[in-house]
Amino acid sequence: MLSQAAKVPRTALSNPFDLANEQAYQAWRDQKLTNAPRSIGEIVVEIENLNELTPTELDAIRNRCGKANMAVYKSRDPEADYIQQRQVVQNIGGSFGLKNLDVNIRADDEGISALHVAAAENHHEYIPYSNRSINWHTDGYYNDLRNKIRAMILHCVSPAASGGENAFVDHEILYLLMRNENPAYIDALMQADVMTIPANIENGVELRAAQTGPVFSIDPQTGDLHMRYTARTRSIEWKDTGLVREAVEFIQTFLNSASPYIFHHRLSAGEGIICNNVLHNRSAFEDDLEKDQTRLIFRGRFYDRISTEFQL
Repeated sequence: MLSQAAKVPRTALSNPFDLANEQAYQAWRDQKLTNAPRSIGEIVVEIENLNELTPTELDAIRNRCGKANMAVYKSRDPEADYIQQRQVVQNIGGSFGLKNLDVNIRADDEGISALHVAAAENHHEYIPYSNRSINWHTDGYYNDLRNKIRAMILHCVSPAASGGENAFVDHEILYLLMRNENPAYIDALMQADVMTIPANIENGVELRAAQTGPVFSIDPQTGDLHMRYTARTRSIEWKDTGLVREAVEFIQTFLNSASPYIFHHRLSAGEGIICNNVLHNRSAFEDDLEKDQTRLIFRGRFYDRISTEFQL
């Protein structure tokens, strides 16, 4: 575990995500690659009681999040926790400083979304509320820049009868690979006008204005790296330059590769992922209504980042 000094926010002199600071980047890159997990098993933490994590379990999750910006937790007895599973998102999130939930239009009053197959008239054909596949993205990529989603928890109450696998990628690893390939890609994707998400309009009413912003940005308070991205193509407006097209193609090629840094996992009952809003996707799935085998995931999206004692 790194020293307590590692928790101090990065400054302009020590920030590895500043393209002008090659020395800090090289040191961070070497340490990141040394510590980076290369299999899903390396980020899994078994939990005895989801409603009350032990200090050892908390440290284990912090350790994984410090290395990979994510951890998968797994209840040893998921049935014992079933009744209170809606509170698991807030209980676990609160243990890591995640307090400020994004209360979006599809969430309940507390900001928790129940992801399951729902009638189109209730959810306007939003893909997360269907059994269709979801392409690569970070959550809240359509939010305005004042309300960035910095962390997320997905908690599985029950899996689908088949399918519904997720894939996850640490956005810092993608940044590292892109910067190694061509630092100009990073510079292009940090521009304030590089990606525009169209307005959200339902029945002629604008629920959210169009949002323009960078893909990569540096948190001005902590110096941490944030990523805003979607692989969807419908109506997305990318800045029309050759460099931006090359950078986007690099991302797409990597996400479609068999890289060991891409983790695949199908959440089972009592499992979940806590992360600093890493890149993720979801495969299509099928429920079995006759056997009452239907997929239900509780999701919490936070404006905070995970508080961890282990940081690179």
